[in-house]
Amino acid sequence: MSCRILIVGAGFAGAVHARVLAEAGYTVHVIDKRPHIAGNAYDHIDANGVRVHAYGPHLFHSKNPEVIAWVKKFGEFVPYVHKVRAQLPGGAHVPMPVNLDTVNAVFGTRFETGAEVRAHLAAIAEPIAAPANAAEYLLGNIGRQLTDLFFRPYTKKMWGFELEDMAVAVVRRIPLRFDRSDTYFSDDDIQIMPREGYTALFARILAHPGISVALNTAFEKSMLCRHDFCFNAMPIDEYFDFALGELPYRSLRFHHETVTGVPARDWSVTNFTDMGRFTRETSWHVLPHHLVRDTGRHTRTREEPCDYRDNNMERYYPVKTADDRYAALYGRYRALAAAAPNIRFIGRCGTYQYLDMDQVINQSLRSAQNFMKERLG
Repeated sequence: MSCRILIVGAGFAGAVHARVLAEAGYTVHVIDKRPHIAGNAYDHIDANGVRVHAYGPHLFHSKNPEVIAWVKKFGEFVPYVHKVRAQLPGGAHVPMPVNLDTVNAVFGTRFETGAEVRAHLAAIAEPIAAPANAAEYLLGNIGRQLTDLFFRPYTKKMWGFELEDMAVAVVRRIPLRFDRSDTYFSDDDIQIMPREGYTALFARILAHPGISVALNTAFEKSMLCRHDFCFNAMPIDEYFDFALGELPYRSLRFHHETVTGVPARDWSVTNFTDMGRFTRETSWHVLPHHLVRDTGRHTRTREEPCDYRDNNMERYYPVKTADDRYAALYGRYRALAAAAPNIRFIGRCGTYQYLDMDQVINQSLRSAQNFMKERLG
């Protein structure tokens, strides 16, 4: 097949497109401006012998059997049930999302059943029938004390906005539990991690004779004339030279610390409820096969949110406000993209969506398959 495909970005969106198209006989060239593959899922083994995710913890979970089957073709996966604890002002750690034990710790109650927790939350919730923003959604479900403790400071640090400014979807994705279940993701999610890490997984996805990869290579529009089609994961507003204005993103600065010894704990991520600059801390050794060499030390990483312009233009999270002001701007860029020949924008930055890894894989499988059907049709 003579069709030459350019893919901008070697993260999940780009790698999945590349593999599917290469297996169908297309010639695929992948570029990435970073010096590594795997996008924000990139991991490496540090001097402490610990596997660290360079852009924050990536925990693979999905209800989609097709996605699970596809990704398992490229590496061995091991079970991992993710747990998060929130650190209260006094230093105690409680389960997050909020569950029965969290409620007891905060209110000094001794509830034993979900019915008791439901009744308590119903009594302290504020009557809001149709929540218009994240604050109203939380107040209507868990009341003011839990909202202000677990969500208000975190949201202000993470997004740079008050809860009243944020879309309901930002907090609705965090479940509320009425029993003692203390895992972060839904019980019906398949929760797994690549045994050898994400970078090794990506190396196998991209290991196909029809795929070539160039790192440290920024996209230039002149590249389009040398290819028949382009799947582009770069920020869509940047592609159009910010002609309609900038789409905002939040970013993260990572503060790594070496700690002597390997403490025993069964949760990897700790959320901070104070108004300090950090939102959470990851203890990497808790993740399966992340303590690769025993050096007598381990690594923990604290995250400090910021505007992407204050962090070398590293874009992590599209901003979703209650009034959807940025969705309208993205819609205008999307209209420009629809009129551009032989190019499709993909991934989180290309489509201005907050997407989990399994969602990116699913969208990319569909996108590549639809492209091939269109070409045959």
